[in-house]
Amino acid sequence: MSEIWIDYLNFPDVEALNLTNQEILDAVETCLSAQGRGETVIEPRVHLVPESSDKGHFNVLRGYVKPLGVAGFKIVGDFVDNYKQGLPSELAVLNLFDPETGVPKAIIDATAITEMRTGAVTAIGAKYLARKDSKVLGHVGTRGTSYWNIRLMDHLFDFEEIRVHSRRPESREAFGARLEQDLGKKVIVTDNWQDCLEGADIMVEATRLPEPQPMFKTEWIKNGAYVVPYGTMSALEFDITDIMDKILVDDWGQCGPGRPYGALRRHVDEGKLTQETLYAEMGEVVAGKKPGRESDDETILFWHRGLSSTDVALGAAMVEKAAKLGIGQKLRFK
Repeated sequence: MSEIWIDYLNFPDVEALNLTNQEILDAVETCLSAQGRGETVIEPRVHLVPESSDKGHFNVLRGYVKPLGVAGFKIVGDFVDNYKQGLPSELAVLNLFDPETGVPKAIIDATAITEMRTGAVTAIGAKYLARKDSKVLGHVGTRGTSYWNIRLMDHLFDFEEIRVHSRRPESREAFGARLEQDLGKKVIVTDNWQDCLEGADIMVEATRLPEPQPMFKTEWIKNGAYVVPYGTMSALEFDITDIMDKILVDDWGQCGPGRPYGALRRHVDEGKLTQETLYAEMGEVVAGKKPGRESDDETILFWHRGLSSTDVALGAAMVEKAAKLGIGQKLRFK
């Protein structure tokens, strides 16, 4: 019987790959386009809660990207108090498989993948849905994905003003300092939500609230803004959908009725957002099936819950680059 070897990329390997902003964006945009053409399978995530949601939970994501010829499964922990032990809140492992035979192909530290692909989806959304002249970004939240939200959007827009906020002063100050060093520009660190978000061209909410709380005020949103809320627990006011010209999601299967968590969960559960009132999934826009922003006056909201297919696509891109650079290890499976 033939030997089977698995590509293994650990944390240092993933760092050594040093994917560029454009490599990350290209991998995820290719995946979104495939989704829009119906060439992906995205199973709604499932959750494992060991004790209580207050402590944390595991997300299990499953996806297939036909043009890449690869299927994958990612398990990511989401434990809000990990910072007390010097750990990131999210740690993840991605397994890639041959969809024709089921043969395992790769095991990858997916902690960075989770952060990169989330930031890329936010940024690609901005590419199609934000005003082209967007110059002010307001971002609440400093979780791992937040860094890539800002870095990748700044790569596309070269913002004149970046504002950030999070609950803990030490967290937001360190986050602002890291961004200033990496982006080479001033970052404004605010001590409240309003100063961070109000009047910004692009508004992102990526918080870790313990329970739903309407911290993000609808009145702060100016006409023509691009709004991205994706906290696990909603920070939105219920009337936010009333001012939106278009509302998009990454995958209705994960956002629709009967699913837990998410920024617009109450809006869906109470029938304010339905599949009929939804404008589109983001993949439909990227694939050219529906237009994105059509005028500067449109106020647009994009809610994304996380696509397993983007994990698979970015993991596949890492394996391909690792092979070219001779990075990683081979583990014998059979």
